[in-house]
Amino acid sequence: MTTDTRDDVVLDIQGLRTYFTTDDTVVRAVDGVDLSVRRGSTLCVVGESGCGKSAMARSVLQLVERPGRVVDGRVLLHPAEGGGEPVDLAALRPTGRRIRSVRGREVGMVFQEPMASLSLVHTVGNQIGESLRLHRDLSRGEARARSVDLLERVRVPGAERVVDSYPFQLSGGMCQRVMIAMALACGPRVLIADEPTTALDVTTQAQILDLFADLRRDTGMGLLFITHDMGVVAEIADEVAVMYLGTVVEQGPVDEVFHDPRHPYTRALLEAVPRIGAARSRRLPTIRGTIPDPGRQPTGCVFRTRCPEAVEGLCDTTVPPVTSPGPGRRVRCLLDEGPAPEDAPGGGDAVPTGKETTDAD
Repeated sequence: MTTDTRDDVVLDIQGLRTYFTTDDTVVRAVDGVDLSVRRGSTLCVVGESGCGKSAMARSVLQLVERPGRVVDGRVLLHPAEGGGEPVDLAALRPTGRRIRSVRGREVGMVFQEPMASLSLVHTVGNQIGESLRLHRDLSRGEARARSVDLLERVRVPGAERVVDSYPFQLSGGMCQRVMIAMALACGPRVLIADEPTTALDVTTQAQILDLFADLRRDTGMGLLFITHDMGVVAEIADEVAVMYLGTVVEQGPVDEVFHDPRHPYTRALLEAVPRIGAARSRRLPTIRGTIPDPGRQPTGCVFRTRCPEAVEGLCDTTVPPVTSPGPGRRVRCLLDEGPAPEDAPGGGDAVPTGKETTDAD
């Protein structure tokens, strides 16, 4: 289990806000997220579809498509041991040279749909080698040899043959391994995996999860893993953050959150997990309603419209503060009693009007 120090933090997200501005509304896709990814550990971000997980992950590398943009907050990429000041990725221009030098080299990303992310008209070797030639200045032959090594590392059988194949010739699990090889090509210190097992069968999913665990152990990289599957979280996470409607409502060490969930949404997610041995006649608990329109968020607590414990006159009028029920734990619920964390970054609920970006290069 990870310690509660800041010395091992490699990626520090503070007060991150990503908004999509349209003609008639502002969609707060990410609304004040605070997260830390530590070296050699896995932080899982979990929540229903539409809660802002993918928007948060893309915001780290300034990959949010228009009309979305990062309007506030910091994304601090800490240097390797021994040197320098952290770089605020949120302050860099999305199309600038500085952020492009970070993508793939310092921070790798595995996207949700491999067939939508891979080019169907370029071979696997060309796509893996592109990053190597850009960031490592390798020749075409050297890049191909390194691509074969990477494919073998992610357990692709027949890597010498696959390197010259096209993505449409491979299975979904093989394409996902190719995506992981591309993300690992330059030895990033942080790997972001956006629901990498969603479209895979259970056998392939287990193999991919084992692969992530081995890579994290062997390389010491920090892993930010996005998922909606609580079973996956239980298997691979050191820490877990539960997101709802752009906000982190609970976070902490995975064992403590699973055994003592403090937010009603976390409890509802855990209760909805199918259990082996449960009576066939027992109905699976569900969370009532659906996620509200992000452009018209409820007043007060964002979860109150679906919460069975909501108190009228309180939950609909007051924005819950962040409290700390224990070491490393943070909960955003008016019904949870606990001291406010003194070191909470990105505090406050002010809505920003914009954000200036810079690029040192």
